[in-house]
Amino acid sequence: MSYKRVLVIALAVTAFVACKKGKEDSEGSTPSTAASGLPAQSTAELDVPIATIDDTVITVGEFQERINRQSPYIRARYTSLEQKREFLDNLIRFEVLAGEAFKRGLNKDPDVVRTMKQVMIQKLMKDEFENRIKPDDITDADMKAFYAEHRSEYNKPEEVRVSAIVLKNKDTAADVAKKAKGETGRTNKGFRDLVTQYSVDDKTKIRGGDLRYFATDTTEVDAEVVKGSFELSKTGDVGGPIQGADGKWYVIKQTGRRKALEKSFDEVKRQIQNRLYRDRRTQAQKDFIGGLKTNAKIKVDDGALGKVRVDTSAKPGADDGQGHGGAPEMPGAPGLEQPPGN
Repeated sequence: MSYKRVLVIALAVTAFVACKKGKEDSEGSTPSTAASGLPAQSTAELDVPIATIDDTVITVGEFQERINRQSPYIRARYTSLEQKREFLDNLIRFEVLAGEAFKRGLNKDPDVVRTMKQVMIQKLMKDEFENRIKPDDITDADMKAFYAEHRSEYNKPEEVRVSAIVLKNKDTAADVAKKAKGETGRTNKGFRDLVTQYSVDDKTKIRGGDLRYFATDTTEVDAEVVKGSFELSKTGDVGGPIQGADGKWYVIKQTGRRKALEKSFDEVKRQIQNRLYRDRRTQAQKDFIGGLKTNAKIKVDDGALGKVRVDTSAKPGADDGQGHGGAPEMPGAPGLEQPPGN
């Protein structure tokens, strides 16, 4: 069975089930249309049948709910009676297909069952977490505490990045510095070639002499090298030779510079709120799933698991690691890692 056919059938079956359940759940309730700006309608008005397809009934309320779920641009196309008939015909066609799928037992097809389970899981997670945790639940005290604990993420000193040629004696260092400041070392490749040819520091040599970004208070780079690095005015400038505390000589080239980062609590307040909101929803989901697993009767046979053979050859229609193949991901539906509400 093709991916598209499985998806269409699964959607039809899921909608068919949802339609019946929606009808059952709506009995005795009075849906409000006031929020949409439309005049309020009674339950009796909303329950009037528009069409019946076997044992499935499409009511005024159901039709309205489906059409008003569309974008404003789409809704504007269905204002006349003729256009409403067109929309209704699409719903009828959908229900007829769903009914036929049921008659053929396709609701029991393994691919369809997996797709239905995925849709149900997405709906479950949406219903469970959409309103459980809201951004407004994150208090100023929570955000200020997070800011205080992670202040270094929002306030960073100026940093520079340099590459260094490390040498053992002053005369060689002076000669290499002259080459580095000339045509030879003016390009990044040229400087890296000098590092490869002359540097005696194997640790930095394999990185082309890169010392990575550091601030003035670093203890990982020789203090004299740090001082000389910050004295270079712009990226591309070469300095040295500089004698370090270890007695070695350094020829350096600035490869990057970062300005100091200073952000107050008010500047990052919303950013922190969103981060805490996501973290709490993710943790709530993990706790929810963990509780379900604890209460479920789960038995794993590692011996049987070890017998599973994985075919690593490429096959048409196989999952490519990006969600193509297997149980298809529903477009726009929230997954387990992404809490509902975004």
